[in-house]
Amino acid sequence: MAAVAATETVTISINDVELKVPKGEIIVESVKRLGLEIPIFCYHSRLKPVGMCRMCLVEVGFKGQDGVVKKMPKPQAGCTLPASEGMAIYTDSEAVHKDRRGVLEFLLINHPLDCPICDRGGECPLQNNTLFYGPSTSRFVELKRHLPKAFPLSQYVTLDLERCIQCGRCVRFTEEISGDSQLAFRFRGAQMQPSTFEMRDFESKFSGNVIEICPVGALTNAVYRFRARPWDLETKPAICTVCSNGCNVWFDYRVDKMVRINGRTNEAVNEEWTCDKGKFGHEFYNSEKRLTTPLIRNEDQLQPCAWPDTYAKILDAFTGGKRVGALVGGTSSNEDVFMLQRLFRGLFKSNNLDHRFTKTLQTFEQRTENALGFPDAPNSIESYEHRSAILVFGCSLADEEPILFLRVRKAWFNHAAKVIVASDKPTDADSFAHLVLRYKPGTEGALAAGLLKAAVDAGLKVSDAVKKSLSGVSLEAAAKETGIKAPDIAEAGKVLAEGGAPVITTRNLLNVANANDVIGSLAVLGNATGGGYSLYSLEANDQGCEELGILPDMLPGRKAIPEKDRGMDTHAMLQACADGKIRALWLANVDPFQAYPDRDLVARALENVEFLVYQGILESEALNYASVVLPTHAPAESDGTFTSMEKRVQRIRRILPVKGESKDGWRVYQEILLRAKLSAPFFSAGEIMKAISAEAPMYSADVYAAE
Repeated sequence: MAAVAATETVTISINDVELKVPKGEIIVESVKRLGLEIPIFCYHSRLKPVGMCRMCLVEVGFKGQDGVVKKMPKPQAGCTLPASEGMAIYTDSEAVHKDRRGVLEFLLINHPLDCPICDRGGECPLQNNTLFYGPSTSRFVELKRHLPKAFPLSQYVTLDLERCIQCGRCVRFTEEISGDSQLAFRFRGAQMQPSTFEMRDFESKFSGNVIEICPVGALTNAVYRFRARPWDLETKPAICTVCSNGCNVWFDYRVDKMVRINGRTNEAVNEEWTCDKGKFGHEFYNSEKRLTTPLIRNEDQLQPCAWPDTYAKILDAFTGGKRVGALVGGTSSNEDVFMLQRLFRGLFKSNNLDHRFTKTLQTFEQRTENALGFPDAPNSIESYEHRSAILVFGCSLADEEPILFLRVRKAWFNHAAKVIVASDKPTDADSFAHLVLRYKPGTEGALAAGLLKAAVDAGLKVSDAVKKSLSGVSLEAAAKETGIKAPDIAEAGKVLAEGGAPVITTRNLLNVANANDVIGSLAVLGNATGGGYSLYSLEANDQGCEELGILPDMLPGRKAIPEKDRGMDTHAMLQACADGKIRALWLANVDPFQAYPDRDLVARALENVEFLVYQGILESEALNYASVVLPTHAPAESDGTFTSMEKRVQRIRRILPVKGESKDGWRVYQEILLRAKLSAPFFSAGEIMKAISAEAPMYSADVYAAE
């Protein structure tokens, strides 16, 4: 095993206490090692230090050979000062206190004292620093300046110019983290203000983060504005379920209603960032279209009923050897999907289960791990940070995997990673790509094979079988078909061969022609470079559905079902429903009108199927065809786990109370099983996880250990 490089340390003293710290560490961070703090405004640990606000001034000196500390004549900014041998830092001297009071006095000259009506009141760094370090009274009696208030930068972000202290955090975030550079400082002096170019809308996909990192109430949440005060809110840790990244968030609620979502620090996943879909996409918790009561169709009307009535109807329609199937959405928890497949396979004797809505639905034998023998182990989000080269193929990371996009951009911004972007249309990653390969739509197969050929020509070692398969591939032919210049394909192959590059794509690639061939070439390329190949899921628990057998040919733990016993996939089920060959269909947390590309087939299927169960959180188009409607809990209303795109299993605890008569999905399936036959029931999601871990080794009941 390679030895870990030792970190060079230096000895410094902080308030006459000696300690060793990494050489070059910013003093603001060094001070934290003693449990102390230096007040800050412009400094942020994930942004480059700029020393704009001067709130972090400290006294600095160096100890001479005689042991006497000789201080610098002027204070230094702790946020830009790197630690060096023999440095002496003083954070609590009278001179430092005077400097802090002076800085705060200057900041408050024109800052409006409207804390009682400011959304930031109660959690404002300026407010806190003023109370701890500022003057007790103000000497300023002149009229304050007045600027436009509540100016909408976008539908999510509101700007109050009077409160801005020009720290630059928001501008630097768009330049360094999100990379869209949509904010900049306009004008100079007292007129300086953060703004978009030409006063356009602030359209960043990560705009919500500037609200959280703003140290005052200048940038506020337009959705949360005036809805609550921080001390009115209850805050619980949660997991975002809007996409498959599995971001850790803080869930703020009041009077049993979701109020706002803030990023929660998890260095391995989202660091502390959120995308706008996650930050502002949880309003469904408060939607007027929430399903709260079970419904049964009586003639042409859906009418409220009791849960036992729905169970009786379902048992009558789904049991007795009848042709039945289920389509499952990616927002169902691991516990829900595990119990659903138990219900269908154990009671209904059917393997007609699927959660996929792409044009290509891989069979068990076509999956990469079975067709090529490569392990199905997607790279972790964190692992990309120090990669030297990365291939992003056929996807828009900022739209499909937003937090992974930030990590890939960080690899380029901080470590000069060479990012190659292959796409048939412009993407956000183009702005920092080493090479952009813009191919003609439908030519993904030719480009994937061409990249593999180019990498092999550049010295990438592959098996003889792979070399033989590439014998008919030429860069010139690939260039002609894809519309990309042959030297660009050759350059990309060279970078991939030298850099140990991982290959990134998403399951949207399953919508292209010859998807299996494209995926095969990319998988060989990724594994040959040593970087690995990742075909990431898109919905919150798509990966969990796959691991736990919501597939017609695979059981939990990725065990194959004998070919003669395999069920129908999504395409086959919808066609069978349209043809009257399936009598009963169960839609679990999915509206196929939204998920499936062929709306006409969905309409024919739902019109012709004799019995339709719609189980979900909200009303939808599919509900209009339902025979029975089952209201289910939203993620933060139940206890359960989700499997992210990197196969990270994370738990979300119940935060909000149950809406109406809705139930956990797993409890619905459990109660149907109990009515059909005697069986030992599960009393909690934790007990179900024990059963899951017995069948699927990647899961562990330890996720429920901390009750």
